[in-house]
Amino acid sequence: MTTDIRQGEVLDSTIIGFIGAGNMANSLIRGLLAKGISADSIWATDIDKNKLQLLEDECGIKSASSQEIAENADVVVLAVKPQVMADACQTLASQLGERCPLLVSIAAGITTARLQQWMGKPWPVVRCMPNTPALVGKGATGLFSSPLVSENQKLLAENIMSAVGFSAWVDTEEDIDTVTALSGSGPAYFFLFMEAMQNVAKDMGLSEQLARDLTYATAAGAAELAQQSEDDIAELRRKVTSPGGTTEQAINQFEEGGLRELVTKALQAARSRSIELAKDSDKK
Repeated sequence: MTTDIRQGEVLDSTIIGFIGAGNMANSLIRGLLAKGISADSIWATDIDKNKLQLLEDECGIKSASSQEIAENADVVVLAVKPQVMADACQTLASQLGERCPLLVSIAAGITTARLQQWMGKPWPVVRCMPNTPALVGKGATGLFSSPLVSENQKLLAENIMSAVGFSAWVDTEEDIDTVTALSGSGPAYFFLFMEAMQNVAKDMGLSEQLARDLTYATAAGAAELAQQSEDDIAELRRKVTSPGGTTEQAINQFEEGGLRELVTKALQAARSRSIELAKDSDKK
């Protein structure tokens, strides 16, 4: 069976094998099933047999050995921790023989060049940078493909990652570092801002529960409005900021406090660290 699929062809025609069954793999598997993909098309292996048994019992997927996945999968999702990725790739390479399925890596900081080196030869590899909201089907993922990946294989990888939210291709592998700084680490930035708002609201007299509920609802509503509106984000901000009003007073404090400069420094620091991690992995 080939990984090449036509636009519109269902993923049921392809066996997807997961090496690793942690949180992100679990979310992808459940997302694929929610999109109508047959459980028979999804195979998984993990050193934690309890995780596998739970997935098999709850989702009906096939619990398999790495050898079975190597012999049958059309696409292999590498979902192990970065520190064990080398061993996982080298084991997989030894089991594949002459087979050359598409590899989709969701490990942070591991370049396509390093993955191909561990596989022992040039390989069709898609490197992905998902984020934690994928756990609830609201993820944002950047994808980059090595030169050997065909357009149909790119479609397949995109369909897999789209099962847990938004996905988009970047032009260069260096762009993955920017994706990491923006959407990969981004949820934590929003969590920090929400945490600050929630704590101040409590200090001002609201109950902890009400402060939490209003903060969460405001964040979710603002994101939904931004996605649905024809206005850009700056215009939406201007529309809610009435001259002389309460919002303007708060916005003035953010601007005077250097919020934009802090955001620039934060994203630049995250991107620099992503670059460092990738370079470190290439040295190992």
